[in-house]
Amino acid sequence: MQTRRTLVAAVAALTASALLGGCGDGDAQESVGSKGSKNAINISPDQHRVRGKKVDSIAAKVPAAIRERGTLRIGGSADASAPLGFYATDDKTRIGSEIDIATLVADTLGLKIDFQSVSWENLFVGLDSSKFDGVFSNVTVTEERKEKYDFATYRLDDLAFEAKKGTSWRVKGPKDVAGKTVSVASGTNQEKILVDWSKQNEKAGRKPVDIKYFQKDTDYYLALQSGRIDAYFGPNPTSAYHVASAGQTQIIGRFSGGGDQVQGKIAATTKKGSGLVDAYAAALDHVIQDGSYAKVLKRWGLSSEAVKKSEINPPGLPKP
Repeated sequence: MQTRRTLVAAVAALTASALLGGCGDGDAQESVGSKGSKNAINISPDQHRVRGKKVDSIAAKVPAAIRERGTLRIGGSADASAPLGFYATDDKTRIGSEIDIATLVADTLGLKIDFQSVSWENLFVGLDSSKFDGVFSNVTVTEERKEKYDFATYRLDDLAFEAKKGTSWRVKGPKDVAGKTVSVASGTNQEKILVDWSKQNEKAGRKPVDIKYFQKDTDYYLALQSGRIDAYFGPNPTSAYHVASAGQTQIIGRFSGGGDQVQGKIAATTKKGSGLVDAYAAALDHVIQDGSYAKVLKRWGLSSEAVKKSEINPPGLPKP
């Protein structure tokens, strides 16, 4: 539902209200994180985005019809969470790392970005119908998706274990979660990994994982703070953002979204045969090399998921 506000965005807004400067000149930035910290994240409508410049040789790779139109129609999920895609403190401006990266790519291609937020399933409907020229929305490369879409990677797909701040516990593999109570979302890659690890523990004579499921973000964070669960296992970007914004938890282990089979990768997604994937990859390589890409990831706390270059249609998560 497009009007849904996630817990993470709500936490961010509440934190921001406590950190607003008292300058009285209307220019105070709204941010989350430690007051005065270099790592504070701006969540106001005025984003001061890192911007790029047109590179003619790369722009020439864009199909003529799109060059003539002058706009790049990009889809993003309205259901995404901070820091990937969420609402600023005005509750109407869409901000986040995915929008920033898409904007950098559009700048490099010399095109004005037309970013539209739709439900997750409609991202692919939009690609199929050519409503969108691409999707920048935390889409993981999979072998099944490669049958219909082309991909140009721009970030690693990592998962993270988030625990209460101050714990000395670290997760490096299955034995580290034996006997622990861990929350996970149903039907996700992280659930599959956790279930597999629990089975491995039992086979090795260790205790299984006590897996808990909650319906809302609020539920598992309350359970974590009250001690009803030992950790939450979810997407690294949202966990990293929650750590920065709430200041009550820490990341104690990070793993590929593809488990031990393949390093998961997030990519710009376009309809197969659209003629855009080479342009996306070239633009991404350019912003990686000129440092603007690193600045975007840093401002959203996602530097650990940086890639050294964009890959076109790399090995993806295997078919079920």
